[in-house]
Amino acid sequence: MRALWTAATGMVSQQLNVDVISNNLANVNTVSYKKERAEFKDLLYDTMERAYMFNNRGRPVNLQVGYGSRVAAVVKDFRRGNFEKTDNPLDLAIDGDAFFMVLGPRGDVLYTKDGSFKIGVSDDGLKLVTSDGYPVLDDGGAEIFLDNVDISRLNISPEGDLSYTDESGYTVPLGQRIGLVKFYNINGLESLGGNLYAVTSASGEPIPDDLMGTRSIIHQRTLETSNVQVVEEMVKLIIAQRAYEINSKAIQSADEMLGQANNLKR
Repeated sequence: MRALWTAATGMVSQQLNVDVISNNLANVNTVSYKKERAEFKDLLYDTMERAYMFNNRGRPVNLQVGYGSRVAAVVKDFRRGNFEKTDNPLDLAIDGDAFFMVLGPRGDVLYTKDGSFKIGVSDDGLKLVTSDGYPVLDDGGAEIFLDNVDISRLNISPEGDLSYTDESGYTVPLGQRIGLVKFYNINGLESLGGNLYAVTSASGEPIPDDLMGTRSIIHQRTLETSNVQVVEEMVKLIIAQRAYEINSKAIQSADEMLGQANNLKR
């Protein structure tokens, strides 16, 4: 019976939809998290009669029955979250479409919107790192070192240039700029967890921020919060739950119809 399988595809799709919404709600307090949205498509159709015209007569519409739905994609919404001021000079937020570059554990370059940076101690000196200890890279792809710098006096310009104020009140440039890059297709990036993204063939290669579109601005002592709206996600959760329930009712109805057909022989 077609209805059994059609309703089952709806239940599977809505289960994945609930999974996506649950992940959004779980990350409501994650710095720079971008909410996700499940997109659906209908499945194949069983064509019992096709539309046709012959000698000014015919069937004006098709007679088709669908086989349900499926999740076609889970798309991230990269719209900016709210900015939250902090007292930490290493907290940075990007106003724009750019990403920070960090050096991953395998020596590959990864990308993030999370600017809650820290100071990492290494044999080479003090350097700017992520919360997981991955070095932050400058616009030339080199690690950023902060030796002999009083972090409380560290200054980062809107363009990402690093400097500090010495005891005499003079601004001393460090000669490095925080690297920012953009992508033609940001939804083609692969989410790795830990607020990190990896480049793919779908996203295209990274492009320096100042070479593509409007230049992004860095805000120091600021963090970007998650762009998840709890009320919106709760409404979506209720709708998904009701859709799951309706599909289960369709299976029950199809089962009762089969039962009635089987009872005709008694």
